[in-house]
Amino acid sequence: MNTRIITRFAPSPTGYLHLGHAHSALTAFRAAGDSGGRFLLRIENIDPERCRPEYEAAILEDLAWLGLAWEEPVRRQSEHLDDYAAALQKLEDMGVLYPCFCSRREIAAEIARMGHAPHGPEDQLYPGTCRALEICERQRRMESGMPYALRIDSARAVHMAGKLTWHDQLAGEQQAQPGILGDAILARKDTPMSYHLCVTVDDALQDVNLVIRGCDLFHATHLHRLLQALLGYETPEYRHHPLLLNARGVKLSKRDGAIAIRDLRAAGKSPAEVRALAGIAD
Repeated sequence: MNTRIITRFAPSPTGYLHLGHAHSALTAFRAAGDSGGRFLLRIENIDPERCRPEYEAAILEDLAWLGLAWEEPVRRQSEHLDDYAAALQKLEDMGVLYPCFCSRREIAAEIARMGHAPHGPEDQLYPGTCRALEICERQRRMESGMPYALRIDSARAVHMAGKLTWHDQLAGEQQAQPGILGDAILARKDTPMSYHLCVTVDDALQDVNLVIRGCDLFHATHLHRLLQALLGYETPEYRHHPLLLNARGVKLSKRDGAIAIRDLRAAGKSPAEVRALAGIAD
């Protein structure tokens, strides 16, 4: 990429940062700095049940301690719900969304009744139970107050968008296969907008031209490319870097108790030592 890089680090404040986060943040920070570009910080706090202000404060503190500086203001997703609602409405007006009234238990039962169990990259794919509902039945259920999520009709959306590609700096040119995630949820009652919609809107509105994130999100990019096409957004380049693994060969995660940056600080490690542990040598 010959242009000045605009990239970001976008953590969710659901816990403390660990070495995997540090690796991703430092990789993005250095890519922006090497090109004379811009490094942005975005707080993905769309989930009010799991996101906490104390974790956000700790994230900012740890990043500064590691030597990172970002462009202000920090974008917080909770402050931009109108942006996501507008994008969702555009997709709805295009006819590529449908309401899904299934509970998680019902979806699992429907998959179990099928002759085979379709699998996505990580989870079982939604079998499309509500996709075939007549419009009048959808309306009846919505008016009755039944809770529902909004899913993208991936086949219909792909037909409208046509063939799409995206480029990963490590894996090369990719033919977009949005159906790899099935009819993904873009909005639901417990989290008003999904990660997929919010991150696509955020990257476009922030003019991000290089998305740097872990390879565990590689498959999600196929769907994000489709959303970009439908919403009329430019497509950035991507760099899905390898993940840091623990001694068992499993990716570092908050859920599995990965050592937090703040714990390494308390143990007397210097910023340079923690950067090295994160795989980013000075």
